[in-house]
Amino acid sequence: MTSAGPPVGAVTSARPTVGAGGPAGPPAGAVGGAAAALTWGVRRLDRGGLLPGGGRRWVRVNHRGDEVTLVEGVALAIGTAAPLALAEPASAVAVLLAAGGGAVDDLAGDSGVKGLRGHLGALRRGRVTTGALKIGVLVTAGALAAWEADRGRGRGSSTLAAAGVVAGAANLANLLDLRPGRTLKVALLVGLPLARTQPAAAACSGAALAALPDDLGGRSMLGDTGANAVGAALGVAAVRHLPPRARWTWLTVLAGLTLLSERVSFSRVIDATPGLRQLDRWGRR
Repeated sequence: MTSAGPPVGAVTSARPTVGAGGPAGPPAGAVGGAAAALTWGVRRLDRGGLLPGGGRRWVRVNHRGDEVTLVEGVALAIGTAAPLALAEPASAVAVLLAAGGGAVDDLAGDSGVKGLRGHLGALRRGRVTTGALKIGVLVTAGALAAWEADRGRGRGSSTLAAAGVVAGAANLANLLDLRPGRTLKVALLVGLPLARTQPAAAACSGAALAALPDDLGGRSMLGDTGANAVGAALGVAAVRHLPPRARWTWLTVLAGLTLLSERVSFSRVIDATPGLRQLDRWGRR
């Protein structure tokens, strides 16, 4: 998602809704608080060496050459999906699917193939990369979330656009995750205005707040696991909030940014733009 986020309409209730005409779910504060606590708890398990399977498999080297852990992404995905399951089970499944696709790329990805063009090119040559597999998983997650979001208000062409928004947001969040704190800052800028009425945004915002200090400090990073989960959650919140026609607008924006990323470095653009540069660097060590 972009930092501008979808337009936010008037808020008439402090409790999030579950789909069109659905019953009110848990209060946003409870969802966000539970997400933050769960995210923090998984990170504590990792620090104590109690994470199932061990945490060393998630250690990588960041852009500064320092060792960091990708367990932040695992923690954020769990922290977002678990409380969300109580309010919007299908949305929680979509977040976990997106995170799972990212985890495959984190743990077994081929670093020699980059970008949408690279993965689709390999697929045309008969080679299925983990990135191509992840694209399929993100599309599936988007379709599931969109189908459920439109239950009760009619499914149509805008449901297809909604699926694209969820998948595209998950991918874009990953494209932004090249510097400490960047994706989480975007998540909070987009998620907090939606959090009062959208459980997915409340859960994502709570988890992001819990993960942000270590991310900014360069001690951990989202990886594909966490970034895809963040984007999927924000995409779900957006399509449940947006009117049908606006979904197509945001799908066009997301598709355009994805294609632009094949030719333009987002980091270079951010560093060259006053305001964006300061926001991007805020809080980093």
